[in-house]
Amino acid sequence: MSADFESRLNMLHGEYEKLINRPNVKEEHGNGVFYRYRYPVLTAAHTPISWRYDLKENSNPFLMERFGINAVFNAGAIRFDGKYILAARVEGADRKSFFALAESDNGTEGFRFRPFPLLLPETVHPDVNVYDMRLTQHEDGWIYGLFCTERRDTSAPVSDQSAAIAQCGIVRTKDLDNWERLPDLVTPSAQQRNVVLHPEYVHGQYAFYTRPQDGFIEAGKGGGIGFGLCPDIRSPHIEKETVIDPRIYHTVYEAKNGLGPAPLKTPKGWLHLAHGVRHTAAGLRYVLYLFMTALDDITRIIHKPGGYFMAPEGEERIGDVSNVLFCNGWIEDEDGRILIYYASSDTRMHVAETTMEQLIDYVTNTKEDTYTSAGSVRSVLKIITENEAVFSKSMF
Repeated sequence: MSADFESRLNMLHGEYEKLINRPNVKEEHGNGVFYRYRYPVLTAAHTPISWRYDLKENSNPFLMERFGINAVFNAGAIRFDGKYILAARVEGADRKSFFALAESDNGTEGFRFRPFPLLLPETVHPDVNVYDMRLTQHEDGWIYGLFCTERRDTSAPVSDQSAAIAQCGIVRTKDLDNWERLPDLVTPSAQQRNVVLHPEYVHGQYAFYTRPQDGFIEAGKGGGIGFGLCPDIRSPHIEKETVIDPRIYHTVYEAKNGLGPAPLKTPKGWLHLAHGVRHTAAGLRYVLYLFMTALDDITRIIHKPGGYFMAPEGEERIGDVSNVLFCNGWIEDEDGRILIYYASSDTRMHVAETTMEQLIDYVTNTKEDTYTSAGSVRSVLKIITENEAVFSKSMF
């Protein structure tokens, strides 16, 4: 091995280990609902050197990248065998995405990818692109991964090489090593994205949250967070799809909305984290919002704070697709701590920390959207008036 090659190789390994072992820092100036952590937990630079570089001097004397990684984002999350595990979307420089598992001991730092990415089994119609996996530990004993599988729309003219069809792919595992591919989900909608599996049976059936779309990009005449039941996940077919959280004009979810990770069960109801999309002069803006559904009817929303729960800030607003926050993974610890894994601008993964107690307080006590400017003012005036009453009494 030449001195130059060895020096560069040592530099690459040194910088990689420095990044992986960098301590993360909780930002203490939170809003009382959650705290961000200062550094991303996963980036393109977190992918192993052995994925990106041919490390043999005879075939790569300049130690060039042979497989470029563009971004790491939109990760599903699960606690398994004492580890915090992210099923990250890794996008190569060739624009194709694939999944890879990264592990951490504490959930906020030190995420290291497993040696090999996942090579998912294919259906009779091979996926062109796969992305945004949600992981659900179901009561049937399996861990399910639901993801978007994308293929070219063969009905489109040859002149249109961007026309695509998105559907929901399904895999399952019991050890995160061996994955079984099930048939793609069939629904009444032309296209599907952001499909999530509920962790419990509902009326003895598998319950899915969907996002029906008329087209690959636009929600079309309907849209919103849908719901449907399926008796056998080995032949996943939803006969009836009902929208339980529709798009609404002049809200943070007027253009599109979809569920993030599988909901968390609380004493008050099922806690849901979703993304909302609205149009701006600078393009689409993605934010996160929360709502809660009833324990006895998971399709009935009982609490829904107005506006967004989390929006891109600072450098989170910059990336391949700017002004975007997206979340499809969170983990609840035994002590009530919740780690929210969110991606910014289709580029990198972050973590925020909160507790179940804080989220329940936020969801149940935050004002709902009144859908008018006058209604918003009335909400603010009510808070001001109540504060003045308290402080005026404390003066005497």
